[in-house]
Amino acid sequence: METGKQRIVVKVGTSTLTHSSGAADLRSIEHLVRTLSDLRGMGHEVILVSSGAIAVGIEKMKLKEKPRELRMKQAAAAVGQGQMMAMYDRIFSEYNQSVAQILLTGDDVEFENRAAHLSNTFSALLEMGIIPIVNENDSVSSAEIEDETHKVLGDNDRLSAIVARLCHADLLILLSDIEGLYDANPKEHPDAKLIHEVRELTPEIMHMAGDAGSWRGTGGMVTKLYAAKIAMEGGFDMVITNGKKLENIYGIVEGKDIGTRFRAQAI
Repeated sequence: METGKQRIVVKVGTSTLTHSSGAADLRSIEHLVRTLSDLRGMGHEVILVSSGAIAVGIEKMKLKEKPRELRMKQAAAAVGQGQMMAMYDRIFSEYNQSVAQILLTGDDVEFENRAAHLSNTFSALLEMGIIPIVNENDSVSSAEIEDETHKVLGDNDRLSAIVARLCHADLLILLSDIEGLYDANPKEHPDAKLIHEVRELTPEIMHMAGDAGSWRGTGGMVTKLYAAKIAMEGGFDMVITNGKKLENIYGIVEGKDIGTRFRAQAI
């Protein structure tokens, strides 16, 4: 069982934060905020990597479907990011927690000097007890939106792992729309078995990854396994768990056998 104060990065996906209509799932957001605030009260340091800006922007702009043009997707991200931060700031304030917004592009983490400044910013915020809320800056970066192009970040699964590495985190938790990594696609194979622990990303493990998830998000199990590679090589554990069961976060922080835990390699 894990003990002592930990630096924890939590990544939450669009499917957890929004309803199928694209509107913000306020009950889920409130539950997430309450849980993260409680972790802060327990002495842990918390960083939140949040998706959802484009989906919320689409709903705010009253668009009937996700736009296909890059410029319209970026416009939706600009609208939605403001909405998301306003909600987070309001709800975190109810639990006496201060938050800060950090929007990143690939250059911010790819170039050593900028990455060092970014790491220092995270350190300063965490020292002051502030919860950084991170997303890719979709309004100026197309890396996450245009998934088929070369990218440094490319999706919030990978982004969260890079942030965790920059911040020297102890644990990365990916909140997903499934329980974890299965030996087959559970949506197609009801008898698929959940894999609770992974110590090595073998070709067999990589082959288990399916395609991208719902239209509201961009990620799938493939992106989570790439994030796991960054985490394991970076010396910290990563856990995939169901974002609709936010109470599981407590057990994961305690080291309990929940979801799929990718064990850090010795460095």
